[in-house]
Amino acid sequence: MDKVVFFYGGIEPLIRIVVVGTLAYISLLLLLRISGKRSLAQLNAFDFVVTIAIGSTLGRLITAKGVSLAESVIAFLTLLSLQYVVSWLTVRSSPFQNVVTASPSLLYFRGQFLHKAMQQQRVTQVQLLAAVRENRIASLQNVEAIVMESTGTIAVIKKETVGEQTDTSALSNIPKINH
Repeated sequence: MDKVVFFYGGIEPLIRIVVVGTLAYISLLLLLRISGKRSLAQLNAFDFVVTIAIGSTLGRLITAKGVSLAESVIAFLTLLSLQYVVSWLTVRSSPFQNVVTASPSLLYFRGQFLHKAMQQQRVTQVQLLAAVRENRIASLQNVEAIVMESTGTIAVIKKETVGEQTDTSALSNIPKINH
């Protein structure tokens, strides 16, 4: 008899999962829609933590009998409110932004791989070459710079014209660059 309960505990828990899971899903979609595009943008560290916490909360609600829908919706609202406050402070305070958001890192510049920066970011030359190819660039001679953005994405900046000095103003917020 215990083996049967282990595999099947009755129809009521299954109905609860479907009903509460559906309501939680709809609630989360509505809250994300209200909270704006920032909640769905490319993730920085704080956004990543909020995303994981929301997923964990949703999973616990769906599978744990002792967690109510109201408690989970309040948890979602709390997490999204914290994300809003952090993003609001990030936009208005440079010191706070420096704590929450990583600086972009220059990994390649004007024909040189910056190996120390690559090691710090745990990126290989092979990965950078793959990023160049993904941007449909056949030669590094056509690349001005490769940057790891604060979100972890790799941006490849093409030279405007081969042999001509490129305007590097897009690189102005990257530490330790002389251009």
